[in-house]
Amino acid sequence: MVASFVGRTRELAQLDDQLGIVRRGGRDASGVAVLVRGRRRIGKSRLAEVFAERSGLPYLVFQAARSSTPERAYADLAASIAASSLPNAAIAAGQEPRSLTAALALLAGALPTDQPAAVVLDELPWLLEVVPGGAGELQRVWDEQLSRRPVLLLLLGSDLAMMEQLTKPDQPFHGRGTEIVLRALTPGDIGSMTGLAGMDAFDAYLITGGQPQIAETWQEGETRRSFLERSFSTSLSALVASGTRVLDGELPEGVQARRVLTAIGGYGERTFSGIQQATGGMQSASLSRALDLLTTKRIVAVDQPLSTKAQKEPRYRVDDPALRFWLPFVEPALPEVDRGRGDLALARVSDDAFGSWRGRAIEPVVRASLWRVLVGTPWAHVSEIGGWWPRSNNPEVDLVGADRRPARELAFVGTIKWRPTPVTSADIRKLSTDAASIPGYETGTPLVAVCPGGVTDNAGVEQAWTADDLLDALR
Repeated sequence: MVASFVGRTRELAQLDDQLGIVRRGGRDASGVAVLVRGRRRIGKSRLAEVFAERSGLPYLVFQAARSSTPERAYADLAASIAASSLPNAAIAAGQEPRSLTAALALLAGALPTDQPAAVVLDELPWLLEVVPGGAGELQRVWDEQLSRRPVLLLLLGSDLAMMEQLTKPDQPFHGRGTEIVLRALTPGDIGSMTGLAGMDAFDAYLITGGQPQIAETWQEGETRRSFLERSFSTSLSALVASGTRVLDGELPEGVQARRVLTAIGGYGERTFSGIQQATGGMQSASLSRALDLLTTKRIVAVDQPLSTKAQKEPRYRVDDPALRFWLPFVEPALPEVDRGRGDLALARVSDDAFGSWRGRAIEPVVRASLWRVLVGTPWAHVSEIGGWWPRSNNPEVDLVGADRRPARELAFVGTIKWRPTPVTSADIRKLSTDAASIPGYETGTPLVAVCPGGVTDNAGVEQAWTADDLLDALR
């Protein structure tokens, strides 16, 4: 088994920096609040617990429950305080607070005054959902009591929109905490964990979605087929169970949104009309509401063509890396896995089916990876990396780099050929022909390529990057 908890060095260092502020003291407010947001199953709780354990400080970890009642939430918080290692934890034993303010006041009373402590309030949005005005109570107790103690308060949440809302200027907790966004592990992290390189490392990233709990079950050097065979052998495997847990948390009642998500992620539909048809002719207003919900929750992303002309030709894709592979390959196989027919589930992920899906799924991953690669190149100024397509969807250009959206000028255009064989001069001639349709493209606009197999000597590109080049930049 590969080692767990890889790739969080930067986040641990950030938390150490915030704890250092608490340790040094000398401020009007002794305490420091940090809001940590990130998708479900991405490792927020594990990060906070590991940090608290490594700090050597007395600490409390409280996990809020979804769809609880206010009374139950207050009682659970009091019980967690009483069971914690905080020096004055006994103050909460047997207490039944009647408000969030009272429960948080118990927390303040349990904290030490002569040494730092750490407090983790996990899934804060779930707590605030059941407490009307809860954000205001949190702010008030923080200002009057908690911030006067030497405490590092970690507020964790998977509801990205709600966590972002907490710190907006019109919200009670505005300006009272530092924000950390916890993202999926990178392909470079996954390569380090699995001992894989090149396309194999990216395959592992696409399948695991960069989720630590899945990635740590990938045995070092294991092939894609072997990992999937093991994962499909039981419904309890991290890969099989992950998507259901994510969706139960994100869309517990979103029936229409689930149909739309299946059309995008399961069937591969990218246009409004295609999604509408795949959902059985859902009314346009209902479809728009479902898409708004999915994009607000960052489950689905909307891409627009990038050029010197403002265009509205939206293309929808699954943005949550935990669901990209799960929706088309794992969800349809759940009944087979439950019946012990993992062989049938594995057969769905044939080389042809996986290769076809991967060709599209890798594009946003490559675009995101290029941000690191461009540092130190003539294109370090590029702030937008996207693709381009017309209404007819033909031709499509995989890579467009620009200074803004819409662009003043195009920095480069390029092709992504995700294959072990190199890009040839014929591929680049086609790219040049297709690129001529892009508003803002000129004869001298640099042509680039991304291909695991590299490029031939006569390909005629300004720059080319392999899969290993991207991995090196991401480590």
